[in-house]
Amino acid sequence: MATLPVEAEKIIEQFGPHLNFAPKEGYIGRDEPDKVVETHCCFCGMQCGIKLLVKNNKVVGFDPWMEFPFNEGRLCPKGVQRYLQNNHRDRLLEPLQRVGGVGFKPVSWDAAMEKTVLEIKRIQQSYGNDAFAMLSGVSITNEKSYLVGKFARVALKTRNLDYNGRLCMVSAGAGNKKAFGLDRGSNNYSDLSKAEVIMVCGANVSETFPTLTHWIWQARDNGAKLIVVDPRVIPLARTADLHLDIRPGTDSALYGAMLNYLVEKDWLDHDFINNHTTGFQQTIDAVKDYSLEWAEMVTGIAKEKIATAAEWWGKAATSFLLHARGIEHHSKGVENVLGCINLVLATGRIGKPYCGYATITGQGNGQGGREHGHKCDQLPGNRDINNPEHRKYIAGVWGIEESELPGAGYTAYELIEAIHRGEIKGLISLCFNPLISLPNNNYVREAFEKLEFYATIDFFLNETARHADIIFPGSLHEEEDGTVTTAEGRVTRIRQAVTPPGNARTDTSILLELAARLGAGDKFRYKNSEEIFNELRVASKGGTADYYGITYEKIEKNMGVFWPCPSLDHPGTPRLWEDKKFATADGKAHFNPILYRDPGEVVDGTYPVVLTTGRVVSQYLSGTQTRRIGKLVNQYPEPLLEIHPVLAAKYGIRQRELVKVITRRGEAEFPANIVETIRQDTVFIPYHWPGKKSANQLTPGTLDPISKIPEFKVCACQLVPLGKEAPPPEETQAHRSL
Repeated sequence: MATLPVEAEKIIEQFGPHLNFAPKEGYIGRDEPDKVVETHCCFCGMQCGIKLLVKNNKVVGFDPWMEFPFNEGRLCPKGVQRYLQNNHRDRLLEPLQRVGGVGFKPVSWDAAMEKTVLEIKRIQQSYGNDAFAMLSGVSITNEKSYLVGKFARVALKTRNLDYNGRLCMVSAGAGNKKAFGLDRGSNNYSDLSKAEVIMVCGANVSETFPTLTHWIWQARDNGAKLIVVDPRVIPLARTADLHLDIRPGTDSALYGAMLNYLVEKDWLDHDFINNHTTGFQQTIDAVKDYSLEWAEMVTGIAKEKIATAAEWWGKAATSFLLHARGIEHHSKGVENVLGCINLVLATGRIGKPYCGYATITGQGNGQGGREHGHKCDQLPGNRDINNPEHRKYIAGVWGIEESELPGAGYTAYELIEAIHRGEIKGLISLCFNPLISLPNNNYVREAFEKLEFYATIDFFLNETARHADIIFPGSLHEEEDGTVTTAEGRVTRIRQAVTPPGNARTDTSILLELAARLGAGDKFRYKNSEEIFNELRVASKGGTADYYGITYEKIEKNMGVFWPCPSLDHPGTPRLWEDKKFATADGKAHFNPILYRDPGEVVDGTYPVVLTTGRVVSQYLSGTQTRRIGKLVNQYPEPLLEIHPVLAAKYGIRQRELVKVITRRGEAEFPANIVETIRQDTVFIPYHWPGKKSANQLTPGTLDPISKIPEFKVCACQLVPLGKEAPPPEETQAHRSL
């Protein structure tokens, strides 16, 4: 290490006593870290590369990881601040047990484990194995996702397992499997850079996936036209060439009308359609009456704009379509996804450079988490739990009889309904906060109050954990080794930077000890995360999500490997379908006929306004992590009701006036934020807050019949101005934030 410059030494000599640091080599004003760990952000599915700086077993800062190929050092506000949670005063450091129904006391690990296992056995002996359920998150690694699926089926022996990806990507996954036979976006995001037309549907990229915006801007710099479909003028739409301000819940009408217009103008790739697809005639027959005039009436988008979007899309040589929760959080989310895919297939722009289709993953491991077995109907490798051959293969990997492997269980919201019916009596969860994340959360709260026993594993005391009987202090993203799979399908390495503080333990070690105490220890003998990953590789072999050829060494050498990767000498697959051999039974891509239908709720005289929900740039999901970081809280301290000036004037609503929003589930009060960047018939509330500030008090539990995703994005509401200004944003978590 070089010595300090003479000028710096003079400054330290003069001011050092007042600045409280001594002259030394290294950083001025900052200790040199003990190590720098190349890893990834813990938040969204972009999984941006980041370097964590570690001192005395604490993460004390970060540096950009310029070499990582996706984000090239760029980070969003959440990524920049993510390191602060490692030392937060709210970290759970001891197991906790509920006392008298009103509080918690620290207990030993042995006592917490013993209590949990006794309750699991009591409930299952009294009511059957399926009366005890498990819920998990997908901000955890592939290794932990795989372990959760195996733990639930082999140690708990329950069919009732699901995950919070049920609130995220399942409509996209179901649509992808119907059309392509495989659940992954077709391209890595660098292919965006030379697309002539980019269409972004229901994805607030600039706020929720900010580092992805770079690749869209590259395309714009190269002359691309950008189409944004959203009821709000989101930041990306402000500079778009065309903004389609769609009425929430009418997406499939838009895509059907665009497809009909493509057919009318013959902007089609007939060779691709004839040789590489099925179902085209039935699909265009379904939309033959979807005129531009009809689509304008249904969607609220001017017919001229719909025609322009179809023309740009139809005439382009290269194109890329992206979508996210805006079209997926619906009772017809799968239909919306398939409507988008039909546009891609009709023009044949898939499986070649700069032509693609991508489903933007919202959660940190939303892609990998839905591939390896903690969905209620899924086994590792994206296998079907109801398929006899799939069951037989995984049972062999796990060393059990196929007959011992439970069948499909309830999805996340269906689990809540089953608790109300008395079918489920006990629950264990890992990194999931359903009291904020699930819709109709007063109904969810009542369900947790009905459970005979609830245990949770987490690193902070989230809102749902307050209903737990036992709380196990688990691990942060940077406290365990593992892998995650990005929204591109790139499998990357998460490197352990520090160990859990206090008496907290890694999530993996908690699950392994519970498995052993439940009598399944011989099936869970892993020395480290790499051993779990190597078993995952074998379990995924031959499945549509085939990781067999991916190793830790290979990931490190290549800064990630794209699946499918079926053999050790296979390079991975950054771009799917280049050989035009799709993963369907007939090897062809499948068009799917889509008939428009209304959302689960439509406006009427009692509930005349459409409510939609979403995210803001500084917060993440249920806010368990981001609402504890002061700068992120200050950036958006409370949920606001976005309302157009015309609608606000109709109700006499002033800026910052408290407005009561009423739906068929309940009511809540929010300060009005009058903006011109939203449709005049729609209001928007972000959903990251708990309790009386929770938007999900209002949202319905209406589910997509295929994916079982809730319809967060559209419900009918009343607006009642309360005639008083909202107080200034309280220092909500200033005393708990860094």
